[in-house]
Amino acid sequence: MDTPLTVPDPADATELSCDVLVVGGGTAGTMAALTAAGRGASVLLLEKAHVRHSGALAMGMDGVNNAVVPGRAEPDDYVAEITRANDGLVDQSTVRQTATRGFAMVRRLESYGVKFEKDEHGEYAVRQVHRSGSYVLPMPEGKDVKKVLYRQLRRREMRERIRIENRVMPVRVLTHPDDGRAVGVAGFHTRTGEFVLVRAGAVILATGACGRLGLPASGYLYGTYENPTNAGDGYAMAYHAGAALTGIECFQVNPLIKDYNGPACAYVANPFGGYQVNRHGERFVESDYWSGQMMAEFAAELASDRGPVYLKLSHLPEETVGAVESILHTTERPTRGTFHAGRGHDYRTHDIEMHISEIGLCGGHSASGVRVDAHARTTVPRLYAAGDLASVPHNYMIGAFVFGDLAGEDAAKHTAYEGELDRQQVLDAHELVYRPLRNPAGPPQPQVEYKLRRFVNDYVAPPKTGAKLSLAVEAFDRMSGEIAGMGARTAHELMRCAEVSFIRDCAEMAARASLARTESRWGLYHERLDHPERDDAGWLHHLDLRKSPSGAMEFTARPVEPYLVPVPEFAPPGGPERHLGEVELVPVATAGPRDAAPAERPAAPSGKPEAEDPTATAASPRLLELLGLVEDSPGLDVLGPYLEDADPAVRAAAVTALGETAPAGTGPALAARLRDASPRVRAAAAAALRELVEVLPAEPVLGDGLREALGVPDAAVRAAALDVLRALRLGDAPLYAAALGDAEVEVRVGAVRALVSVDAVAELARAAADPAREVRVAVARGLAAVRDPRPGPLAPLLDDADPLVGGAALAALAGTGCPPEYAARAAAALGAPAWQVRAGAATALRAAPSALAVPALAPVLADGNADVRKAAVLSLLAHRDDPAAGAALAGAADDPDADVRAYAARAAHAVR
Repeated sequence: MDTPLTVPDPADATELSCDVLVVGGGTAGTMAALTAAGRGASVLLLEKAHVRHSGALAMGMDGVNNAVVPGRAEPDDYVAEITRANDGLVDQSTVRQTATRGFAMVRRLESYGVKFEKDEHGEYAVRQVHRSGSYVLPMPEGKDVKKVLYRQLRRREMRERIRIENRVMPVRVLTHPDDGRAVGVAGFHTRTGEFVLVRAGAVILATGACGRLGLPASGYLYGTYENPTNAGDGYAMAYHAGAALTGIECFQVNPLIKDYNGPACAYVANPFGGYQVNRHGERFVESDYWSGQMMAEFAAELASDRGPVYLKLSHLPEETVGAVESILHTTERPTRGTFHAGRGHDYRTHDIEMHISEIGLCGGHSASGVRVDAHARTTVPRLYAAGDLASVPHNYMIGAFVFGDLAGEDAAKHTAYEGELDRQQVLDAHELVYRPLRNPAGPPQPQVEYKLRRFVNDYVAPPKTGAKLSLAVEAFDRMSGEIAGMGARTAHELMRCAEVSFIRDCAEMAARASLARTESRWGLYHERLDHPERDDAGWLHHLDLRKSPSGAMEFTARPVEPYLVPVPEFAPPGGPERHLGEVELVPVATAGPRDAAPAERPAAPSGKPEAEDPTATAASPRLLELLGLVEDSPGLDVLGPYLEDADPAVRAAAVTALGETAPAGTGPALAARLRDASPRVRAAAAAALRELVEVLPAEPVLGDGLREALGVPDAAVRAAALDVLRALRLGDAPLYAAALGDAEVEVRVGAVRALVSVDAVAELARAAADPAREVRVAVARGLAAVRDPRPGPLAPLLDDADPLVGGAALAALAGTGCPPEYAARAAAALGAPAWQVRAGAATALRAAPSALAVPALAPVLADGNADVRKAAVLSLLAHRDDPAAGAALAGAADDPDADVRAYAARAAHAVR
């Protein structure tokens, strides 16, 4: 196996032929092969490892994250959720395939022998983990899924049509020189080193994510979150074949266990009562689990003084901890229990410290992949992509199976290619594979790969900037020569060297795509410090990349297709594609112009990173003039010219000066700057208005300026304008109600607060149908905060599917009053599965008649959640005149939670 190899002659290649060639024997590839063979095609399945144990699925699977089971979830709701999670940038026709075909795939897998959890009545035990919708379907024996699939491949009727070649690694897709269609692959055997050529009627790439892109914090090359064998093979092969890739700037970043590159598994733990907390035990995640915004919140908490972050399990009862262990230590990662035991940690005594994974490319968990249509076709004829390689956002395991099935179904229409293979393509592939053998003393693969991936961490990992990304491109260009000089002696080393070339290709794609998208989107996945705002007007477009005829990497902004399922937050603009060409690098050879003297760094008025302003010029001498004037508290007549200066830095400084001196007319002048072309100036004006709101006269001209600012594309400006209008009582219900239609959640929440300020109950009630959880929670709280609160408008929110909304609505009954019919609903909600709902129900009964409230609340003092027990104690205090309340509170005096004990003791004392 380790015998040094010699370079084989290309003419001595082993040649194979098939109707359908499947590259990769993991989740999607296995299903593609089964479906294509089932439709009569002759199938060749190539796997660089061994199909029995290959792919991410072989590492273990605890459940399905996106099962749209009839009666538990609706396909349209799922499509809308994925659209929101991906900030509007989806081809809904592909997402809808998973939504509508996923349940049939569950049944198909079940027919193969895959086990899904069911309740006592034989119904699928789907659980709610995401903020809305129940999509998580546990798999008690998920560790055996790959074994079950392999068994299907080896059935007699499948063996007759599916030929499996293990240890064969393709490196290039071969295309027809006339029409560009895929006609086969070139590769090699990873044990013998023999050169392999395959002719095929169609090629399906199912090689998984690019999990070996960033370098893990541990420094181990193969200690990755994703399967470390997934080195971006398919991304590189598709690119060099001429296929379009899309969303490559949308990275995969995941929460994981500190020092152990495996998922922390909130998907498993949350239904059992586990949750993410900071070191104070506080929940902090506001957004949904399948969004990049969640990772941004996670990263911010981790970097604050509230870190580290933990998955909290230590509060769970023994039987629950045992159930969680039985899944996490066997199904998901068999080595996980050993890791914890080695540190002396037990879930009963230690919560799980969490961290952030290295970056990767993955359609299944973010959006970055080969562009495919609803039949898994790429932009190259007869070339397909499925699974984590394909850009179908948040597709997960079921989506990989669905698109493997779609690819196999469509590819089975084609028959084997029998023509000649393009000689130059074959020779180029041969050179890629065997060049390390010509330089056996060259740098070894581990050293080169470590250096390459360290550059990825240094320059490409978010938060991103144009300068760092440009340095990355230069580094990856430079490393092309180093990669070409790597040395190898065995077939296994050849495989690793080829993988490094794939990683380099993916790294360059990631850097250039991140440079091309000049906005921030998807939370942490694409956070540009130099372009911090999301720009739907300019960038609600897919960013496609492909290899140009000259060999350069070029980009196109492709409009989002019209939605099949309307999502109010997003309105795709349509229109033609924008050809962007090659991306322009930021000059990074010197720190600023070579002949310029060091410049003073201006203070950022808002304390936030700013977008690069195309109108910005070199530092203006007028800044010094302005700074000298501020000492004399100038009036608006003096500051006015600076507010109109061509240099945004001068305008921003003038706004700051207004905030410091607040001369007459400051309010209207600041409101006018909310419409400034520079994000920096707008941010400074918004900050100054909020700071001065208590001292600004509530004059009509200021109100007019703030109203105009509600039309500015900058969401932060619109939110600030609403806040100031509300605080100064310069707005009215129709104005605020109109803002409920804003695309940004932050603005709609501000509109709700403003409507509360004018007691606009009818308008508030209409916002109860808002798609954003944050808005509905604000509505629930707001309906209890108006001057004359009534329970009736809360009715639509009491049964909201989101537990935070339902809990907030129930809690609001404590402020609106809780008459008998609502008390009955609250009492029933005390048995709800979500602790937030139970806590809200306990709070609601504070305002209910004692005869109804006390009998319902007393048993709640035994609830397993301390927050629920605390709410019950506080509500019983309101009924202290009822003797049964005092008896119940006395029993809570020895509650295991210190907070509950303290409230119970105070309440019991008050009763006595």
